[in-house]
Amino acid sequence: MANVPPEPADSLGRPLSAGHLIVAQLEREGVRRVYGVPGESFLDVLDGLHDSSISTVVTRHEGGAAFMALAEGRLTGLPGVAMVTRGPGAANAFIAVHTAYQDATPMLLFVGLVPVADRGREAFQEFDLSAWFGSTAKKVVTLDDPASAARVVAESVHVARSGRPGPVVIGLPEDVLTRSAGPTLAVRPLAVPRPRAAEVELKELVGRLERARRPLVVVGGEGWTAQSGPELMRWANRHSIPVVADFRAYDAVPHDLGAYAGSLGYGRGDHSARLLDEADLTVFLGTPRGDVLSDGYTRGLDSETVLVLPGEAHGHCGRLDQFVSADAPAFVLDLVTVPAAPDTDTGWFGAATAAQARFAAPSTEPAEHGSVGTYVDLTAVMGVLREELSRDAVVTYGAGNHALWPARYLPHRAAASLVAPRNGAMGMGIPAAVAASLAFPGREVVSVAGDGCFLMNGQELATAVGHGAVFVALVVDNGCYATIREHQEGAYPGRPSGTALTNPDFAAWARSYGAYGETVTSHHDFREAFRRARASGLPAVLHLIQDPAVRAPATAVA
Repeated sequence: MANVPPEPADSLGRPLSAGHLIVAQLEREGVRRVYGVPGESFLDVLDGLHDSSISTVVTRHEGGAAFMALAEGRLTGLPGVAMVTRGPGAANAFIAVHTAYQDATPMLLFVGLVPVADRGREAFQEFDLSAWFGSTAKKVVTLDDPASAARVVAESVHVARSGRPGPVVIGLPEDVLTRSAGPTLAVRPLAVPRPRAAEVELKELVGRLERARRPLVVVGGEGWTAQSGPELMRWANRHSIPVVADFRAYDAVPHDLGAYAGSLGYGRGDHSARLLDEADLTVFLGTPRGDVLSDGYTRGLDSETVLVLPGEAHGHCGRLDQFVSADAPAFVLDLVTVPAAPDTDTGWFGAATAAQARFAAPSTEPAEHGSVGTYVDLTAVMGVLREELSRDAVVTYGAGNHALWPARYLPHRAAASLVAPRNGAMGMGIPAAVAASLAFPGREVVSVAGDGCFLMNGQELATAVGHGAVFVALVVDNGCYATIREHQEGAYPGRPSGTALTNPDFAAWARSYGAYGETVTSHHDFREAFRRARASGLPAVLHLIQDPAVRAPATAVA
């Protein structure tokens, strides 16, 4: 009789369970951290993490955990991993799954489920995983066979990273996790395709560029690197082609290499939006012409259009003359090697880049309120940050009017230096700062938060303290949900309703967590306060008191 090899065992000599095999496969995939709130539905996975090289970052809310996973996926390209329990836990994590889907960010969400025998019986915290997440995830799968645990994880990572990246949700029935996985071991990770353009496609694009007088490049999406972004900007500058970034994809290319002409979407300058109208050829790299970018499907829809995007032309609207199914950063590295001699309008190019330089320059004369010294002028604060922040600093923020200032005034010079929700989700900035600090412990991290956005996940300051994450959070306190108040002022003047906020002393609140906290009431005091916060070596909160009447940076002529 042939010798039968023994079944794999865990560190205590027990047969390897499906829960432990999940952890082993995550290790094989290169995962360094999982973020989560513990639940009794996936105890066996937690037990597997006890002896794992993977760090378990225990968060204070499932929304914070899932946003941290999203941020790690955005910054590293490897899917961030969150683990939550069934029902309420999954509901709390849903916001980040929607964000990852609309933002095209790789992410895995593991959700503990009721035992298989309890399905369909209205069991405690039971819900339908596919019905909940099926419309906002790339894939939803439930592990019903313990021997398939490694395969399911490997395939989920592959799906999350391939084509248009996005979230994958994996259901983990409580009883399946504890069963033996049999002789199964962790499997080899699946190769992720990085489709390249054919030579004929590159030459076709070059031909279009050489016929155009006002070509425009729009960059966005994930995967831009320290090589691809600078190469594109040097090529664009050499050929006098302006480059603009999609909404909250500002770090795709460095802003200081000559061709940067601003961003599109909410908070954009008029000069950038006009480029969409004036261009006779628009090349979209890594992002389609979608809703926000085109000012609600109204700009640039009829210009000659080239789209470079992996997979399908998902979310694209308007004209499409050439579609290249390819990885955009890889496409750039091929494009810059093809000889080209476009005859572009250098005056148009110069005007575009000069307008952006004026738009992004903070005014030296604070003019956001009439009582100098009473409030903090955020434009002046941004001017200080431009001087103080390191070149590769990571900036995070959620959604709200407070994000208009960093989006406009803080330049990005390094890849993977911005985490912000393209779907407008509030509450992302602080969890993203935690993840950024843990993923890149040698890089400076700054988060800009509104008072409304901050307290949606501000409790994750405790996670930062507990796990050694270090960043400076600027909490902009204007006592209201300013974005909605601004809409009310336009549509229902003099009738504010449901937008006022009652705020704590954010600095004292931060200190109660063991973090650094300081209140700043004048922009004149900000530089030294920021230096003290940075020197503290702790997660820090600077509570900035803003004029409640201010809604956005002062409009500049561009």
